Amino acid sequence: MTRKLFGTDGVRGRANSYPMTAEMALKLGAAAGRFFRRDGSDAHRVVIGKDTRLSGYMLENALTAGLTSTGMNVLLLGPVPTPAVGFLTRSMRADLGVMISASHNPHQDNGIKFFGPDGFKLSDAAEAEIEAMVAGEIQPAKPENIGRAKRIEDARGRYQEYAKTTFPAGLTLDGLKVVVDCANGAAYKAAPEVLWELGAEVIPVGVSPNGKNINDRCGSTYTQTAAEAVVAHGAHLGICLDGDADRVMILDETGRVADGDQIMALLAGRWAEEGRLRGGTLVATVMSNLGLERFMEGRGLRLERTAVGDRYVVEAMRRGGWNLGGEQSGHIVMTDYATTGDGLIAGLQFLAEMARSGQPASALVRQFETVPQLLKNVRFTAGGQPLESETVKAVIKANFDRIRGKGRLLIRKSGTEPLIRVMAECEDEAMLTAVVDEIVDAVAAAAV
Repeated sequence: MTRKLFGTDGVRGRANSYPMTAEMALKLGAAAGRFFRRDGSDAHRVVIGKDTRLSGYMLENALTAGLTSTGMNVLLLGPVPTPAVGFLTRSMRADLGVMISASHNPHQDNGIKFFGPDGFKLSDAAEAEIEAMVAGEIQPAKPENIGRAKRIEDARGRYQEYAKTTFPAGLTLDGLKVVVDCANGAAYKAAPEVLWELGAEVIPVGVSPNGKNINDRCGSTYTQTAAEAVVAHGAHLGICLDGDADRVMILDETGRVADGDQIMALLAGRWAEEGRLRGGTLVATVMSNLGLERFMEGRGLRLERTAVGDRYVVEAMRRGGWNLGGEQSGHIVMTDYATTGDGLIAGLQFLAEMARSGQPASALVRQFETVPQLLKNVRFTAGGQPLESETVKAVIKANFDRIRGKGRLLIRKSGTEPLIRVMAECEDEAMLTAVVDEIVDAVAAAAV
């Protein structure tokens, strides 16, 4: 069963435009409610979290209407990180978890992500079945079986207390000055409070959401603001989260950035030394740097690659029984602690290594030398298929042949935006630039 409505991370689009309309949210809620109420009993509940986007109010209400119309009891969590929804779905014995967020995208966008009762994101098959139900007639509950909705006032506090338990006992953040950039998003209260309660001196950035400034010149996709704060305050570390706090970038005391690959390398190496890295394997996507692969091989460890998307990383981890994975973009998945990427808990694990080793962040953020990598995006109009152009196919084939044996080339359509992503890695930087630019030019011409 194919999916058209769902992308690589739920349903996403521009707010108040298809598919991110109140009407579609209501249908999605009703379909998801019916999907999880097949046994007809009345004891079903769903938790709904959101980030700080203005459109979150609209979508939250519409989802609630759809879910209660099929008999689901709705527990509204308010603004909480995406990983908190995964945690609370399982912790509160809910049948379904929903997060309203477009992650690192600007405020004009929004999205809806679903979690199953185990706290993990739904499979492609489950999403396809819900999508099919959206297109058909959804049977409502009888009047006496309509669900109720109520707000859960301590949802954020529950998650914060859990997050603190993932920091190793016996260690403390006393004496560490930490800049935390919350992207004016879902973790704007949770992250600073957790860090402070563990002993750090906290300099908060991006903690004044107004519904429209999420990810705006802040957060994991715009680390300059946090880097300036790190240097200005003489901080030991910077932690940059994205809008729903499932991604993280780490900044050392000079403001230098460590992406997800470097963070995963640090954790994989340390966990392997402690005998904690299950199967001696780290799971990452095809976007992760070749340098990470070489780092793992040099330690007798293994890198398992997946398609792009943290959900595919998690699915591979669960199949293989592995406990560490993630993406270069900053999703760090540690199934010992969480069911999805958790930027705050990943930041705590980095801080724990600083506290344990006594080393500065600058000594930890560069675990391997990266192979030169270049990524460029080409935007195309809705409904366009530039990769189907014969001219584009010919240019791509020629450049695959050109770089073969010298590096890697990856061309893919984004699952969350109308973009074609062209990425290559090569020690020869002149060839790297030439290969990427030639493909980008061909795709851009076909995308007009």
